[in-house]
Amino acid sequence: MSPAMRVTAAVLAAGVGCVAYGTFVERRWYALRRVTVPGVLRGGGRLRILHVSDVHLVPGQDHRVRFLEELSGEDHDLVVATGDLMGAAEAADATVAALAPLTREGRPGLVVLGSNDLYGPVVKSPLSYFLPPRRRAHGARLDTQRMIDGLAAHGYRTLCNEAVTLDTPAGTVVAGGIDDPHLDTTVMPTADEVAGPPVDDAVLRLGLVHAPYLEALDVLVEAGHDLLMAGHTHGGQVRLPPIGALVGNCDLPLDQVRGLSRYRDRWLHVSAGLGHSRYAPFRFACRPEATILDLT
Repeated sequence: MSPAMRVTAAVLAAGVGCVAYGTFVERRWYALRRVTVPGVLRGGGRLRILHVSDVHLVPGQDHRVRFLEELSGEDHDLVVATGDLMGAAEAADATVAALAPLTREGRPGLVVLGSNDLYGPVVKSPLSYFLPPRRRAHGARLDTQRMIDGLAAHGYRTLCNEAVTLDTPAGTVVAGGIDDPHLDTTVMPTADEVAGPPVDDAVLRLGLVHAPYLEALDVLVEAGHDLLMAGHTHGGQVRLPPIGALVGNCDLPLDQVRGLSRYRDRWLHVSAGLGHSRYAPFRFACRPEATILDLT
């Protein structure tokens, strides 16, 4: 075999190895991240938020359900689920059952919806993420209300361009949530609609959205929220060390599509998520994850 053929064979073998690793190993190699968010609480004490996102649950994914069950034993005060929780038309009940353990013992839960909680996934080329935006194709309409009602029975409140107050061990939290701006049909709310009531003793104002488009983040900042939380990006899903994410599937800068960063003097946490589309079962250098944010 010539040197050129040996190099070609080595490159092909490495490529096959990477694909096999991303398909059969990393996408099931779940991680629990722990992040401290300093100076965000208005007053003393601390608050622990469990952030899950992009579960994309398909019935039969017992490995993902087991990881969520393990998370229920972690020390947290509030659960935030930032959308794309369902991954198939028949997944509403399975998604509720998977998330129910996280709010045991009366812990409150907050949800904002992603486009995949409304429409089923469709097959598309990975190259489409590198092309200019175009009108998005959606799959079959899902039974979103069934999931919302099921989650409500387990202490979750789903926010659709609105704000609520809730009690936590640290004090009153005001939370505002925006519908998924990744959908062409979403009408961006005003800051007043997601600001919530003027609670003088609120320890935290929390702004939630599935896809961290800059327009949505700006509304949450203008609404007065201290901490912004989102998902959608999958952290890039494929990252190349030391480059990082190649795509974010929104207009957020690529160096902010995973983890904790600053946006207009606010803290922003973007979860890399637990799952993937059933038509793209692959992650590389970007393990599926949930995060506990320790707010001080």
